[in-house]
Amino acid sequence: MEEVLEPKRLFFYGLVASCCVIEASLTLSDLGIFGPAHMRQIMYFNGAFWPGLLHDWKPNYAAQPYTMFITFSFLHGGLVHLTVNMITLWSLGRAVLDRVGQVSFIVIYFAATLGAAAVFALLAPTLRPMVGASGALFGLLGAVLAWEYVANHADDEGRWRVAMVILVLLALNLVLWWAMDGQLAWQAHLGGFLTGWLLAFRIRPKPQRTA
Repeated sequence: MEEVLEPKRLFFYGLVASCCVIEASLTLSDLGIFGPAHMRQIMYFNGAFWPGLLHDWKPNYAAQPYTMFITFSFLHGGLVHLTVNMITLWSLGRAVLDRVGQVSFIVIYFAATLGAAAVFALLAPTLRPMVGASGALFGLLGAVLAWEYVANHADDEGRWRVAMVILVLLALNLVLWWAMDGQLAWQAHLGGFLTGWLLAFRIRPKPQRTA
């Protein structure tokens, strides 16, 4: 039976807890219960990913054009956004940890975060800000699918299953982009997924246990 706080997963638990504590604090501030007024706006101004800072915008602090490549992933657009992402992280994160361990999980997660931000900066049609961990989550998914692809490289049926998952993801992103009137950061999803997929070919997963 898995320990409640397994040492090899402490970073993972801390990652989930950090995102939850930050959004809980911002939500309480929105309700006027905790912290200064407009805390969410303050956090977004200083921690969201702002493409304009890569051009001629003046940053709020000297390191902001660099730190925003990571800090945006700890911020979310509300409790619904956070809940969806944390449920996904809990599922995918444990799957990746089981396959490659904590260090490789950290590498994939934050590399996908950087990849998500970079592709968003390159392809986003506007200078609107971005927040959320979904780019990193797509990186975890990309890694898992890449490992599945390699494991079934000689199996046409296995390769087709992986291809179908990717096609469903593309269709889902298209539908959500339309439903959200273009506000979905699909560029970040793409960047995270490609980063995770490519990294998976360099990180060898542990052999899976057989029953």
